[in-house]
Amino acid sequence: MRANAPRSVLFGALLLLAGCLNPFAPGFDENAGVANSILGDQKTVEGVFQNFRYSYSFRDTTIYSQLLDRNFVFVYRDFDRGFDVPWGREEDMRTTYGLFQNVQNLDLVWNNIISFSGDSLKSNITRGFNLTVTFNPNDITRIDGYANLTLERKNLADIWKISRWRDESNF
Repeated sequence: MRANAPRSVLFGALLLLAGCLNPFAPGFDENAGVANSILGDQKTVEGVFQNFRYSYSFRDTTIYSQLLDRNFVFVYRDFDRGFDVPWGREEDMRTTYGLFQNVQNLDLVWNNIISFSGDSLKSNITRGFNLTVTFNPNDITRIDGYANLTLERKNLADIWKISRWRDESNF
């Protein structure tokens, strides 16, 4: 019986080693950092725009929700009725989720910043954009316009959040 003991230990060691080298469960890359990420650093204004684009490109409501302040307000102009229509964060998340679920592709391009005012805790930015919404190959909508965004944070260590978005598009 003792002759089998070394064989059992060897077999157990091989199983343990094989578990460590499983190609279907690779180790965590500890060198992968923000520099390698396709997400932006939301402590910068440009990082907010990068994450906004990412959330639309990948239809990712988790990333999108991290852009919005808890008191977020979206405003658009209803030209048919002649007045502005606002809604809050919860309605915006539902609407965006519906958009993300019902399209095949979203292509958002941020253009030049038209205006910028503010300081290190609150800024107002108006930036041009082009959005191509592909519902299917025969139903593609192009939207051009400006996003007038108010970004806020409580202190310099916090990330920027969008507190207000006024849509100034042709849609």
